[in-house]
This record gives sequence, C-alpha cells and structure tokens, in this order.
Amino acid sequence: MFASKFGIRTFIAFVHDFTAVIAAWWFAYLFCFNFKIPSFYLAPLLEILPWVVPIQAGTFLWFGLYRGLWRYASLPDLKRIFLSVILGTLIVSLVLLVLGFLDGVPRSVIFLAPMLLLLLMGGTRLMYRAWKERRLYSLENYEGKLVLILGTGSTAVSLVKDLARSRDWHVVGMLDDDPRKLGTRLHGIRVLGVIDDLPHWVQKLNVGHVIIAMPSASRRIHRHALEMCSNIGIRAMTVPSYVDLISGKTTISQIRDIELDDLLGRAPVVLDNEGLHGLLTGKTILITGAGGSIGSELCRQIVAFKPGRLVLLELNEFALYSIQEEFQSNFPEINMSFVIGNIKDRARLVQLFEQFHPAVVFHAAAYKHVPLMENDNAWQALSNNVMGTYILARTAIDFDVEKFVLISTDKAVNPISIMGASKRLAEMVCQALQQYVSSAKKNDQNGKTYKTCFVMVRFGNVLGSAGSVIPKFREQIARGGPITVTHPKMTRYFMSIPEAAQLVLQAGLMGGDKGGGEIFVLDMGDPVRIVDLAGDLIRLSGLGEEDIRIVYSGLRPGEKLHEELLAANESTLPTHHAKLRIAQASQIDEQWLTELITWFDQHPVLSDAEVRCELPTWVPEYSYKEMDA
Repeated sequence: MFASKFGIRTFIAFVHDFTAVIAAWWFAYLFCFNFKIPSFYLAPLLEILPWVVPIQAGTFLWFGLYRGLWRYASLPDLKRIFLSVILGTLIVSLVLLVLGFLDGVPRSVIFLAPMLLLLLMGGTRLMYRAWKERRLYSLENYEGKLVLILGTGSTAVSLVKDLARSRDWHVVGMLDDDPRKLGTRLHGIRVLGVIDDLPHWVQKLNVGHVIIAMPSASRRIHRHALEMCSNIGIRAMTVPSYVDLISGKTTISQIRDIELDDLLGRAPVVLDNEGLHGLLTGKTILITGAGGSIGSELCRQIVAFKPGRLVLLELNEFALYSIQEEFQSNFPEINMSFVIGNIKDRARLVQLFEQFHPAVVFHAAAYKHVPLMENDNAWQALSNNVMGTYILARTAIDFDVEKFVLISTDKAVNPISIMGASKRLAEMVCQALQQYVSSAKKNDQNGKTYKTCFVMVRFGNVLGSAGSVIPKFREQIARGGPITVTHPKMTRYFMSIPEAAQLVLQAGLMGGDKGGGEIFVLDMGDPVRIVDLAGDLIRLSGLGEEDIRIVYSGLRPGEKLHEELLAANESTLPTHHAKLRIAQASQIDEQWLTELITWFDQHPVLSDAEVRCELPTWVPEYSYKEMDA
C-alpha cells in the first residue's frame, strides 16, 4: 500500500499524528500535575488512550489531512487540523462519558490536550516547510538563476510566491516606483529601490535576469525597462499578458521573453460575451482567408463561443492544410470543414452555401501587400478584392446570411495605393448592397425578403501578420543586418492580432444597430514610428544598434509616410464600446454598384496604367503619386 513515494510520506505523516495524540495527552497530564503524575491518575490514562487515539485518528482521515504535502502547508491545512482536533475532542469526551471514564480525567486535561495537539501537529508542519524551503532555496545551496522583479503589484507578489517553489529561479529583490513600498518586504523579498536603480542593483547583486511583472503598465515603462536591460547586457523577461492570465490560458509563473505586443501597452479588450454567444453559438460560421493571420485568429477566437460548425475557406492549399493540422488537434470537439475555394468562383460559393448554410460570414480574404499589388498586379488586386467581395456578398444575400463582416484597412482612407483603393471599393460595394437589401423592403420576383446586415471594420497594421514588416525585420536581424526602413519619419498604427480579431467580432455583433452598412473604425492608439519598432526588435534580440545597423531605403510604390483612419469628409460617432467608433462615410446607391459591375464585365483585364487612370472615377479620393527614382 505504501510502496510508492507518496504512500510512504502519507504513512509517515499518519504515524507522526498518531504519536502526537499520545504525546499531547501525556504532556497534558504532566503539565496538570507539575510533571509528577499520581499513580491513581496514571492507570486511567493508560485505559483511555486506546479510545482517544483511534477516535482522533479517524477525524484526521475524515478531514483529509493526508492529501497534501507538508512542504506546502498553509492556512487551509491549519484550519483542517483545528477542525479535526476540535471534533475529535468532542467525540472523545462523549465516548469517555458514556463509558464512565470521564470522572477519572482532570477537567484541565480535556482543555489542555487539544491545545497541545494543535501545537504539535501544526507546528511541526510549518517547521518542516520552513526548513525545506530554506534548504532548497537558500543562496548557499542554490544553483538557479538570480533574478530581479520589476513591480510590486498583485502580479509581482504572486510571481514571487510561485518562483519560491522553483529550482530554476531565485528572486533577490524587487524594484518599484511607489515610494510607500520602498524598503518593505513582500513574502520575504525586499523592495530595494525604484526602477531606474536597475543598473545599480544588477551590478551589486550579480543578477543575470530581470522579470517585468507589470502586465498593465504602459508601453513607455516597458520600453524604458527593456532599454535599460539592453544597455547593461542582461536578459529581460515578462509574465503572460493580462488577457491570458484572466482567461486561464497561462499562469503567472510561465514567464517568457518580451514580445513586441508587450511594448504596445494596450488595454485588454472587453467583449460582450453574452451578445457574442447569441451571434455565434450553435451557428454555422464561414471565414474566408481562414489560413491568413487575421482569418486564422478569428477562427481561434470564435471556437471559444462553441459554433455549430466552422467553415474555413482558403485558396492557398498549404495555408489551409496548416490551419487544419492546428485546429483538428486543438479543438477536436468543434465541427469544422476545411474547404478550398476562390471567392470569385460563384459556382463554388453556391455549392458551399447550399451545403453549409452559414449564418455569419467573416470576409478576411484579400490581396493585401501594397508594393506587390502596385506593379504588374493592379487588376488582380481589383478583381480579387472588389469583385470577389461582390460575388461573395451577393451569394450571402441570396442564402439569407444574417451578418456579413468585411475586414477593411486604414489604407482605404484617401488611398494612394491600388490595394488601398481596392479595399475602399470593397467597402463601397458592401454599402451599396446594404442599400439594395434595405431600400423599400425590396423583394425579388419570388417575393423573398432579403435580411443580410453588412458590417465593415477598418483598422491598421497587426504585429507579426503575414507580409508585415515584423517578419522581415526578424529575418534581417538573423542575417546580421542591416535593417531596412523606408523613411525615418514613417509611422503606422499597430495592434496585436488577437486584439484585432476580438474587436472584429465585437464590431460584427454591434453592426446593424443603426440599420446596417456601418464602417467601424478601431481605436488604434497612437501611431508608432517604424524606426522605433526596428530598434525595439534589435533590443529584444539581445543586441544593440551598434550590432545591427538601420538604413533607409526610401518609400516604396503606394506607400504613405502616415496612414489615416478617416477621410477628410468623414467623421465618427461613438459607440458603447470604448475601442469602436462608426465612420460617417458618404452613402453609396444601387445605381453606382450597377455601373461598377458593368465596368468590370466590360474589362476582362486592364494594365496597371489603365487601372490608375480609371480608379478616380470610382474612388474620387484616390490619387496616384509617382515614386522618385
């Protein structure tokens, strides 16, 4: 029974408590009679112990005193000991009374014995824990990595407690800018000074690692801490994000390297989970471009709401295979269909809609790479991003899709690129189709009423997405540099991929409150200089700008120095969600859409120059800027 290690420990603990009962009663008699027990009291003591010990041992088992380890003894364990001793004492007193033994027991012993038993059982457990932790984690015998923790909030305190049980780390101090906490001790760890004192304490204590335990701190604080660590040549790490902590995906002790997402310093997204369950739970959801960065993250977010079926539509075979491998492994309980298809292929779309009857469509499929679409691929960008959106949206209307959510971009605002203009046209197509659905409760010849609600979501860059600047910078750092930045003043809006996907879901839920056809603009925060982003990546790689040079290559075709979230003739209306506003864009009528589709039908293909010449007819705010040689 006690062959296993855990069984042996349980047996030893049980024998200890068994012995403690005998010792408590024996010492109670000794204290009662000043260490000279009269012989006429000694015989009754020996008679009652065979009753006392098994009764008290039974209460120990009843309260589960042997399910934990002494090394982790804590207040809940002491509470269980207290309750078991009190209950055991009451039962013992009752049994002794019934058997007639109680008259021979001094009343002081009845009160003193349980007190001594509590002291013996609780005291030995706490002493063992203190000895074990001191032996394992003292500096004299410690071989783990010395670490300083930045922050003294609840996250930092929890981290100190978790790392106290780790053989890999030893916390030697904490730093925080709160003057009230300087010099205090938190779980035995002293708050040594302010964060700016980091270089001093690293040198004095010979620390090789720093953990930033401030998940809600601003981007400025994270960047400042990272720069200090980079300057003194030590490794900076952090705790999981606030979102991951509250969702239960990770624990505080799962420290990791700092990522660019941490330097954004953005507050976590608050979702209307009840509303999203109504939108997604039990329904068939179709995601186009499901193998891409945003499409795949949308799928990851949606599975949490238990859809009836997830249909992942993708043109790229390898991307679809990769996402299939991930999702079938991680979410086996979700019904999923992985389908190859082109959003311009109406016959294929009709086949899929007839088979699955999706209730909600998230349209993330698009050609997005600005310079690539600018030269030699302009017509393909229009054909895919505009006509593909029209064909998909028109099919969604015909099959009574409830919500159609278009993923747009800030490059659609006052576009100077083909890609940006194509996404603005896609927005306008959805606006016109909303008019088609809504105006005069339009019916077709069969008397069918259309009900699809269109929602457009416009946001900036996402960190680490396919084709973005971040993977390129990482490759350049891996090759030893240099990093190429187009212009020292270039800025972009950034958010993390999970945040973008969450806000797309929230916008999809809110769309239709004002009749449909809304363009939601995400709160992107402050624009970030690309050269600062490059510097952050260099420091995150453990290098300095003297190791990896930054060179300027000049603006590429279709690129702006600064992106915009609203056109000059647009304003926004607030919503009940702090990170979402509605752009008041000009309305698009059905006649415009008819003329646009006719234009596409009349031109099977156009050259880049012809596309640029024709685009202002359809997107008046589009302007083409010739790049300097």
